[in-house]
Amino acid sequence: MGAMPVRAKARFEGTVQGVSFRAYTRRYAISAGVCGWVRNLPDGSVEAVLEGDQDAIEGVIHRLCTEHPLAVVKKCDVRWEKPTGEFDSFSIRH
Repeated sequence: MGAMPVRAKARFEGTVQGVSFRAYTRRYAISAGVCGWVRNLPDGSVEAVLEGDQDAIEGVIHRLCTEHPLAVVKKCDVRWEKPTGEFDSFSIRH
């Protein structure tokens, strides 16, 4: 039996807009088998909703905070929730 899916709502602050952060989020999520979406917020932060295996989601968040070549994540807030199962892919929202 596989791990139960979870949902994370994450908000990234710092230098996260204008550095392809959403594209990297999508790339990392797809490679980890995570579904959901990512979008820029008017205050300069980025918000993402990710559903899938908790370890995979944590890996995506870790990569975004440490491996992105241009972003400087100064703060990342993650709220864990029950998954809705509404996603079958990962998208960039505008």
